[in-house]
Amino acid sequence: MASQEIPSSGNSTAVELKENTSIVVLGASGDLAKKKTFPALFGLFFNGFLPPNLQIVGYARTKMDEEEFHKRVVQYIKTPIPQMKSKLKEFLELCTYVSGQYDTDEGFQDLEKHLAEREKAAYPDAKTKNRVFYMALPPSVFTVVAEGLKKNNYLKDGINRIVVEKPFGKDLESSREMMGKLKKLWQEDETFRIDHYLGKEMVKNLLILRFGNPVLDNSFNKNLISNVQITFKEPFGTEGRGGYFDEFGIIRDVMQNHLLQVLSILTMERPVSFSAEDIRDEKVKVLRFIPPIKMEEALLGQYSAKGDKPGYKDDDTVPKDSVSPTFAALVLHINSPKWEGVPFVLKAGKALNEQKTEIRIQYKDVTQGIFKDIARNELVIRVQPGESVYMKMNAKAPGLQMRTVATEMDLTYKRRFSDLKIPEAYEALILDAFKGDHSNFVRDDELDIAWKIFTPILHQIENDKPTPKSYEYGSRGPAELDDFITKHVGYTRANYQWPTVDAGKL
Repeated sequence: MASQEIPSSGNSTAVELKENTSIVVLGASGDLAKKKTFPALFGLFFNGFLPPNLQIVGYARTKMDEEEFHKRVVQYIKTPIPQMKSKLKEFLELCTYVSGQYDTDEGFQDLEKHLAEREKAAYPDAKTKNRVFYMALPPSVFTVVAEGLKKNNYLKDGINRIVVEKPFGKDLESSREMMGKLKKLWQEDETFRIDHYLGKEMVKNLLILRFGNPVLDNSFNKNLISNVQITFKEPFGTEGRGGYFDEFGIIRDVMQNHLLQVLSILTMERPVSFSAEDIRDEKVKVLRFIPPIKMEEALLGQYSAKGDKPGYKDDDTVPKDSVSPTFAALVLHINSPKWEGVPFVLKAGKALNEQKTEIRIQYKDVTQGIFKDIARNELVIRVQPGESVYMKMNAKAPGLQMRTVATEMDLTYKRRFSDLKIPEAYEALILDAFKGDHSNFVRDDELDIAWKIFTPILHQIENDKPTPKSYEYGSRGPAELDDFITKHVGYTRANYQWPTVDAGKL
């Protein structure tokens, strides 16, 4: 299979950390570190992408010995082949742990002593060292930990990088306050704000699909496209995380970050190069064309119990009078010459009928005349699961009659690239942080504009407390969804179903 390496811009200032490097995982005892960070680090280690002699140090408030720490590290790491089991032993030899508080210098000083010892043993002759600090932490301690790290663990003779997980505030004001404090401590080129959707293979593929294929790129405009729908579905509820979720809701949890990032890449103009700043410049430009979302262009829902599946408010951690939406459909507009008049519908929800994230680009109706009733073309990009790209198109049904049938041109990744492994999003992003590549991380001005779009409706929801529409656990969402889509998009959901692939048979 012919392939070509895509170079970034020659003027990139990114420096790859190739040696003498340590990564500190803050919040090492938490779910995020166990489920995502450590498995991603092992995946990179197994495939030879991490710097040699990399030191991995966990830091958290939980007191535990190294044996207990290693049990937590391996809890979610899968080793389906013998080579991975032997490599896992080598990986654990690189992993050590320090316990300490997040709001005192003493803990970070203990961390510094431990780091210095590990670094001296691993690379005693190194003139310079590098450190990456990964904050798998709740946002309430972001700034205090960033300050403790800068004061006690920042290298003066090497490269320092800090990786910050979402959420980046709750609204425009809190985001500006948080980011303002971070910027006083850490420079922008040292800061990597993770939105893990930017590390997903199909989201990263959007740039190539668009700008590497003129037939697609030239169709991306208001003259040919009727509407765009970006959908995020989860088939499970809050499952004990209701207290956290109730504070943020589905709009903050998924839409303001993940789905808006997908939208910006999908609609931005062609960048000058593949360098981080050129890409992020174009994302910022298109976001500036999006006005704040109006309440009349929103449908909010909250799931109720069905059978043995509990409703949202059955979760003991959720207030019984909660009006926090677990489902939302929002209509956005891009008031640019290229996209004006095209509705963009973002849909996201928990406890729905399936697991799916996809982009559905629906083209305008075929000119009437020789056709009286014919389906619209659709370009569908399946982000997860079952990564794929397919074009729903019309063809003549085989036979003696002149009859049309809706069919598809299908690029299903498990078929076409059966010999390749699609990397996990966190693997891709952690590797980018080591490379110093900011392309798939959120810039400060990008974050600011995103909050400007969503903050007014979030405040209106909090102040007016509208009652969300109820929908049953395992359904498509509120019964009002089809009417909402028809009202804003002018199109009723088609009966056509793309024949999904059974991955087990590939």
